[in-house]
Amino acid sequence: MREILSKSLTLRGFINYDFAVEHYAVFLREVGAGIANGRIRYREDFVDGLEKAPGAFVGMRDGHNFGKLIVRVDEGSKS
Repeated sequence: MREILSKSLTLRGFINYDFAVEHYAVFLREVGAGIANGRIRYREDFVDGLEKAPGAFVGMRDGHNFGKLIVRVDEGSKS
């Protein structure tokens, strides 16, 4: 806080929803194109089986995953 006061800085917090209505369509268009042409890449971390979901959640909370955590459930095993 001392640096902020001594340099007379102004801080402003924001929530992304404040800007979503205005910029979301452009965001989708640009990011979608970037993913499609390979300019934007992302990682996903998969865990197989609903029974592993609690452990995956704890691991995610502790930083053991990378990217988006997805619990993959096999629909074919339904009774």
